[in-house]
Amino acid sequence: MTAFRYRAVDLAGHEQQGVLEAETTRQARSNLREQGLLALDVQTAVAAVGDSGDNRLARRPPRLGNSALMLLTRQWSTLLEAGIPVERALAALIEQNEDEASRHLLAAIRGELLAGHPLHRALERFPQTFGSLYCALVAAGEKSGQLDRVMLRLADNLEQSGALRQKLIQALAYPVIVVLVAGAVVMALMIYVVPQIVSVFQSGKQALPWLTRALILLSDFLRAAWPLLLGGAVAAGWACRRAWRDETFRFTIQRRLMRLPVVGRLLVALDSARLAQTLAILVGSGVPLLGALQAGAAVVWLLPLRQALETAAADVREGVTLARALGKSGHFPPLLVHMVAGGESSGRLDTMLDKAARQQTDEVGNRLALAMSLLEPLLILAMGGVVLVIVLAILQPIIEINQLLR
Repeated sequence: MTAFRYRAVDLAGHEQQGVLEAETTRQARSNLREQGLLALDVQTAVAAVGDSGDNRLARRPPRLGNSALMLLTRQWSTLLEAGIPVERALAALIEQNEDEASRHLLAAIRGELLAGHPLHRALERFPQTFGSLYCALVAAGEKSGQLDRVMLRLADNLEQSGALRQKLIQALAYPVIVVLVAGAVVMALMIYVVPQIVSVFQSGKQALPWLTRALILLSDFLRAAWPLLLGGAVAAGWACRRAWRDETFRFTIQRRLMRLPVVGRLLVALDSARLAQTLAILVGSGVPLLGALQAGAAVVWLLPLRQALETAAADVREGVTLARALGKSGHFPPLLVHMVAGGESSGRLDTMLDKAARQQTDEVGNRLALAMSLLEPLLILAMGGVVLVIVLAILQPIIEINQLLR
């Protein structure tokens, strides 16, 4: 049977949408008539999600976020571990899922399975949600007969990745908010407050200190040129976004970022954690090492590291050990290389890669905490210094007037 997505109206004229199963489109329409519904549109769930059409889901296939995908994968793993077949597990997930877009996506995947396609091929139809790594792991689980274990490790991987992403967002939120609020306050002072206060001194024809005159000039410039500055910032952002699409430009910028004292080691540790975690899941699921390295390159953000990993894969293909191939570039952390060497010599590469991933994740957390402990007081000092300069520029004429009156 095939899953069909329908739009229909009942006897009261109310429109209804949903998913049903039938052998053919004609049978689906007949089933709707038996339920007292007049079919307006009936099509297979795969077509409803993937093809072009008038509805919102057709124009843009639904995409599950990291949390929703993690929860779905964990529920799926639990059902498979209980011995429920993949197709029936999907049917159960469709019934208990309250999100309409997720139900349509799952129904489309089930329709692919009912049409005779393997699960990883069905998931590849929806790359917006299921990436190449996800599909490769599912394929390995189907091949080895351990799909439930693979899905469980996938869920754990998604949970750890989400936790790491949340940690990064929380670490960056405070500095970004401080910079935005402080910048808005300074601009308000320069554009609205400073001119009104300084105009009192100018009307008295008093010789103003150089700091006050510089502040007046800067305030006049910002008041006159703020539309140009805003347009220039937007244009610069657009130009940077377009230039970022060029791999040569991105490679150059990322290589310079890697050379920075704190930021560089943090970015390398973050990519190394993702790589080690991915390789641990792939190798532990029975994927050949070369295939695991190719899939692992997709999760690496830094292009110099990705290039080094591709070179390492070529060396492994020629018979070089993975540890020596990774250490050859000098980009990967030495501890990761040593743990890989220990895993290769002991025959427990997946276990050592998993330990390396946890160690790199802990290092990312420690470096984030160190960076934020240094950045937060520096931001406060910088913003305090800017406000101090503005206050001094305003107070200096007042102090000079008091001295003259004495």
